[in-house]
Amino acid sequence: MSTPKPSAALRYTAMRLGIFAVCFIVLAGLVRLRVLPAGLGDSNYLWVLLLALVVSMPLSLVLLRRQRDEMSAQIVGRMDRAKERLDANRDMEDEAVDNAAAAERRNDAQQ
Repeated sequence: MSTPKPSAALRYTAMRLGIFAVCFIVLAGLVRLRVLPAGLGDSNYLWVLLLALVVSMPLSLVLLRRQRDEMSAQIVGRMDRAKERLDANRDMEDEAVDNAAAAERRNDAQQ
């Protein structure tokens, strides 16, 4: 029995959060070792947080390209299936309306 494949969006989000966490830890260590400048007063953690966001963004763009493409393909597939179901429902509704109109015309013609 095969295990279900996790959602590509969930996988991408988890990996992106992982890259951010690694960047945060590395940058906090570099600030602690005084390789990078510390923030003013109590703003040190905010400084590290913002710096980790800025560093992790381009890393995620480059390192997670394949996962982002998989997520996009999965979303497009779901949207296509939803559009097909909507079209099928619309066709069934149109058919029901056409049948009701035809029945009404027959009743009018018989009277």
